[in-house]
Amino acid sequence: MSDTLPAIAFIGAGSMGGAIVRGLAASGVPVDGPIRVTNRTAARAATLAGIDGVESIALEERPEGNAEAIAASRVVVLGVKPQRMPELLHDIAPHVRDDAIVVTLAAGVPLATYEAGLPGAAVVRAMPNTPSTVGKGVTGIAAGTHATPEDLAIVRRLFETVGEVLEVRGDDGIDAISTISGSGPAYVFLLIEKLAEAARHQGFGDDEALLLARGTFAGATALLDAEGEEPAELRRRVTSPQGTTERAIAVLQDAHLDQVFADATDAAYARAKELAGVNPTPATEVIILKSSD
Repeated sequence: MSDTLPAIAFIGAGSMGGAIVRGLAASGVPVDGPIRVTNRTAARAATLAGIDGVESIALEERPEGNAEAIAASRVVVLGVKPQRMPELLHDIAPHVRDDAIVVTLAAGVPLATYEAGLPGAAVVRAMPNTPSTVGKGVTGIAAGTHATPEDLAIVRRLFETVGEVLEVRGDDGIDAISTISGSGPAYVFLLIEKLAEAARHQGFGDDEALLLARGTFAGATALLDAEGEEPAELRRRVTSPQGTTERAIAVLQDAHLDQVFADATDAAYARAKELAGVNPTPATEVIILKSSD
């Protein structure tokens, strides 16, 4: 495979799509031609207009911008809101190339919807998360019926510019990964919020409490990356027998956090199925096809 990514168009680039555009442009990965990005308003288009290698198109100024960008690109990333997707698929279908790889960022819209709207197209669902905006994302990708291993490799390279990539099987895999890495940053922010509250309970001011909580999470994650050990092992190293940490961990374990997180992710999975119009059922085994090294 060539080191150069094929021509890419982003149809709708809000905060997530914009982050991927910025990550791709900053990565140094060569792209065949400019990265074409369309947005409805000139104000939104202006936020990406100054990036080297990016052609930012405002549809209010160039109404045919979507058609032009799609016709010129092999990879087409759809970044509009889920409720707008059926209308968009209808509008772009005549312009999608025969060799196109259509990548969707929308949550709750199954692969079958895209394959019905774009018959024969190679479709890939992607579930990036918000840390992609700082190059620390985790993105799940799943291939549709017509996507080849080469297509998946191209999509993988695209998302590796903003973090790590995990390839899963089908809509079930994407819905499952959305409950962990997709929603996961909110879980972490909640834990930081609650640890800061505990610091205030121990007598620290607001600024000091947030510094302690935020710095502890950031440092623990950095240590996990640096050591290459399992989290349980690093926890054991911090937990001296009959010490203060052991006492605190016992309280947390008695709260059955494992069940709390299982219940939370099951609820998120059920909601993902509801949004897709599918009867919610318990998640089955997620087939991991390939992950970033």
